[in-house]
Parts: sequence; structure tokens; C-alpha cells
Amino acid sequence: MTYLWLALGFVVASAAAGVMFARVGSSRQSTRTNWAIAALTFLVLAILTAVFDTLMIGMELFHYDPTQLIGVRIGLAPIEDFSYPLACALLLPPLWLALTGRRRQKQNARRHSGLVSQALLVSRPVSWINTAYPFAAAMLLTTREIDWVLIVGTIYFLVPYNLAMYGINDVFDYASDLHNPRKGGMEGALLAPQLHRPLLWLVAVTNVPFLIVLAGAGGLAVWISLAFSTFMVVAYSAPVLRFKERPVLDSITSSTHFVNPAIVGFALAGVHITPGLMLLLAAFFLWGMAAHAFGAVQDIGPDRDAGIASIATVFGARRTVRLSMAAWTLAGLAMLATPWPGPLVSLVALPYLLNAAPWWNVTDSNAADTNRSWRRFIWLNYGSGFLVTLALILFWRQTS
Repeated sequence: MTYLWLALGFVVASAAAGVMFARVGSSRQSTRTNWAIAALTFLVLAILTAVFDTLMIGMELFHYDPTQLIGVRIGLAPIEDFSYPLACALLLPPLWLALTGRRRQKQNARRHSGLVSQALLVSRPVSWINTAYPFAAAMLLTTREIDWVLIVGTIYFLVPYNLAMYGINDVFDYASDLHNPRKGGMEGALLAPQLHRPLLWLVAVTNVPFLIVLAGAGGLAVWISLAFSTFMVVAYSAPVLRFKERPVLDSITSSTHFVNPAIVGFALAGVHITPGLMLLLAAFFLWGMAAHAFGAVQDIGPDRDAGIASIATVFGARRTVRLSMAAWTLAGLAMLATPWPGPLVSLVALPYLLNAAPWWNVTDSNAADTNRSWRRFIWLNYGSGFLVTLALILFWRQTS
């Protein structure tokens, strides 16, 4: 199979999914807007692909088998490479339209009554990559091979894990979420009460088999890491424990939700722990704490009205934003102390700092306005992931 036929498979699948998502809860006008955005998205991504692929190919970071290409290039980038930004442009804007359309039409109960559709919304598809990527990167860079454990683990941390993490949260936060204007779209579902128990059963059914299989693939370190990961997911939102209502512990717990998949990946791969690896995980942990704390600022009003304590309700909006920026700064500094090409990743802290900087003097009264930067934060993660991937490619070549 040539690269062209392989790429066309992704494009056709993305186009079909994009058309389906565009029709979910959209008007004719919003559909036209969606495809205009898709075209602009592809233009931007195509330019970036041409520039960065040319640079990476020119640096000999990777190469293609010329017998599998049709021979057309833009710069040094083969035309087949542009199928992937095309697939993204066909899929992601319609997915956004579908998720936000759900929010605009949440009064239509019939549209939102299905458990499967609600479970999809609950799991936050836009954030799936944030947990699957750390696991896959940790394991692949350690083992240097793709096997069934890597595939099963990546699938688990892509969907079931997120369904558990966000589903349990949305079930037990329902009362407060009713008064939160952010809920009902891509930032969280308003799950109908009659679906709470079925969703919790769905979480158990989709998670337990994966946990058993992954635990069976490793030894004691894997069992401990999986048990700790699962405990932290449950403890964050479940009654009695409710770590999310224990200031500072809420940010610590939230950060483990993203660091733990990497730890599980390293455990399954049997990694040898080094000071550099510990610094990398510490930097990732600081990034996670900063992200949670900054995200909590926008909910100060609804949380206080509901009697929910958080790092932001205790420290206040201004101090929490500054603590977040300090944590992102420390994360960047920690990466400077890691082996090459780790210091390159320290640059990833800069976009987050620039995104949060306008709120340096935010007050509790206008804390909700930080949602604008929070929405940008969600997409900044994709740009950061791109830069981290470049660094990982360099690491792969350097250590091969």
C-alpha cells in the first residue's frame, strides 16, 4: 500500500465524520460557516506543513521511501503529507460545531437523551489526546516498538479513561453545574439525572476490562501505577473523598490525571529511572497543577454559590493566576535542566504564560472573563504537543 492510498483512507474517514458532525445540531448558516472555517484551517495547516516538513526533512530527521510516493512535492514535503492537515480540517471544525451546537440546543431534551451521545460529550473528545499522548510517548520511546500493549493502553487512555475522569465528575457535580454557564458543551456536559447511574455503569464496563488486561501485562510496578491512577480519578469527584473540594489537593490530584498515564507507560516499558526522567515528570506535574489552578479561576462565582471550595475560591482570582504562572515558569526551568533536547521543551511554557499574563491583576468580580484564555488554553495544548513531538523525534534520533 502506497502512502497516497493510506492517506486517502484517513481523508475519506475524516470527511465522512465531518459531514456527520456538521449535521448534528447545526443550521444551514452555521454549516456554511463551518466549511469556511475548515478551508481556512487547511490553508494555515498546509503552510505550516510545508514549512516544518521541509525543515525536518532537510535536517534528515526522517525520510520517505521514494517508491511509495507519487513524486509531487511542495518544498521538500511530499504531497501526501498534506492529506493529514486536510483530514484535520475536515474533522475538527465540524466536531467543534457539533459540541457547541449541543450547548446551544440543550433545551431540546429529546436530542440529548441518549446515553451514548451524552457519554461522548461527557468524555471531552477535544481533550482525549492529553492523556493518550503521554502514555504512548512514554512507552514508545522506551520500548522502541509498537506492540499490542501499546495499542491497548493508548486506546484505554484515549477514551475509557477520559470517560471515567470526566463522567464521574459530571455526575457528582450536577447540582453546581446547573448554575455554571460553561457547562452543556465542549467544557462539560449537563447530564440528565436519569442518566447518572447508567453512565457510572458505563464507566465501570469500559474501564475494568482494560485495567485487568494492562495489569496482566506487567508486574508490581504496573499494578501500583494503575491502582493509583484509578484511585485519583475516582477520589477527585466521588462523595466523601471529593479531593476537588480540598484546595491545593484539587490541583495536585488533577495534575496526576495527566502525569499518571505517562507513569503507567514507563512502568509497562520497564524504564530505568534517571534524574532527567524525574525532572521531566516534575515539569509535567507542575504544568498540570498550573493548568488546573488557572482553569479554576473562571469558576470562582459558581463554585462559591454552590459552596464548593477550590484553590481559586481560597486564594482568590489574582493570587491563583499568579501561582499558575509561577508553576508554568518552574516547569520551563525544570526542563532546562533535563538532557538535550529537553531544554527545547522549556519554550513550551511561553505560550501559556502569555495566555495567562493579561489576567495578572484579575479580581474575583471579573474572574469569569478568564474563560476566554481558558478556551485558548485548550487549543494551545495542540500546538505544544507539536513542539514536544519535534523534541521527541530529536531524542529518538539522538538515542538510536
